[in-house]
Amino acid sequence: MAGAVSGWAAALEASPRRLLSPSRLLRDAIQYAEHGVALTRDGAQIAANKSPELKNLPGAYASIFERAGRPMVEGERFRQPALAASLRRLASEGLGTFYNGPLATMIASDLEALGSPLTAADFADHLVDRPEPLSVEISGARLFNTAPPTQGLASLLILALFDRIHADKPESFAHLHGLVEATKQAFLVRDTHVGDPAWMKLNPQALLDDSDALDKMAARIESHRALPWPQSPSAGDTTWFGVIDNEGRTVSAIQSTYFEFGSGLVLPRSGIVWQNRGSSFRLSRGGWNALEPRRKPFHTLTPGLARFQDGRVMTYGTMGGEGQPQTQGAIFSRYARFGMPLQQAITAPRWLLGRAWGDASTSLKLEDRFDPGLYEALREAGHEVELVGPFTSQMGHAGAIVRHPDGLLEGACDPRSDGCVAAW
Repeated sequence: MAGAVSGWAAALEASPRRLLSPSRLLRDAIQYAEHGVALTRDGAQIAANKSPELKNLPGAYASIFERAGRPMVEGERFRQPALAASLRRLASEGLGTFYNGPLATMIASDLEALGSPLTAADFADHLVDRPEPLSVEISGARLFNTAPPTQGLASLLILALFDRIHADKPESFAHLHGLVEATKQAFLVRDTHVGDPAWMKLNPQALLDDSDALDKMAARIESHRALPWPQSPSAGDTTWFGVIDNEGRTVSAIQSTYFEFGSGLVLPRSGIVWQNRGSSFRLSRGGWNALEPRRKPFHTLTPGLARFQDGRVMTYGTMGGEGQPQTQGAIFSRYARFGMPLQQAITAPRWLLGRAWGDASTSLKLEDRFDPGLYEALREAGHEVELVGPFTSQMGHAGAIVRHPDGLLEGACDPRSDGCVAAW
């Protein structure tokens, strides 16, 4: 079941002061969907790459995304009038109409016509779960991330383990090797335990609070030798955004249809691209991530927050599935531990352990802008190093905002993406 709209409603409900109504919050999105936006470079590239796979699927994909009988190109105006109408209904009837009301009935009917087992009853039964975020204390800050079934535990473990590793300089062997090996230890925990929290045996917050357990995990990391890899990879795709207002309210948020166009099913009457997060279930009987009724699949969405002891607050995140925790580790360690300027921490070359989106390779991929000696040092330690081009989307589309104690807001966005920093 799609949970984005109920997530919006829960976030609005949790706001201390509801300064903006749903109709105002959706107003700009309605205008963009109705009148169109210029298709971005990345959007055009994705549309071209996915066209052979999606253009002949049932539903409205071709009529919305290929109106001229071909994939749209960069700069072309992209309009979604059916989606605009759906957003208008949410604005006028309330966000709950997505799950109970005429809009829910229409969505369920279109899904049924396209072969989905979801029914109107499933929409009506949908409930929002609001678990407490996970957190961990490291040198100078407390970090926060999302609870299972997300991989937020892995994001926090990477930085907690790296906090216990000696590394003097950014972009050094000790920096990259330490974070990569911390990633392996975190992913071993993630891939063994993390799924629907109702079925998990591991208490993730208890692990993060157990300094002895974290010390033992860090002790498994050898300073000059790589742990053999790969383990079982996972994948994902998403969009992160962060907001801080003039009173210090801070948001780190992520939304996703999973694959670039979700399930590929575009609902004709509502214009909604339906997600495919259920594909993250394992087709095995029992276990922590088995496909069973009323269970939640493991997923990769991990928006990060940090509260520094000196009063700074940081919201940060990225898209990239398997790479999300790794990119968070790179950005945060550069900024918080090594004192890099925020924009430099995001712009600097990055790496990815494991399978990139749409790629079967499980090597350690590094952008080709590092010091050449670093690649050889990593190879000598046993890493399977693969060089990729500069500023590749494989490394995620990251962003961050920091609020300083005096109220100054500092933002940074990724040159690998179409994103930007905006103030109003």
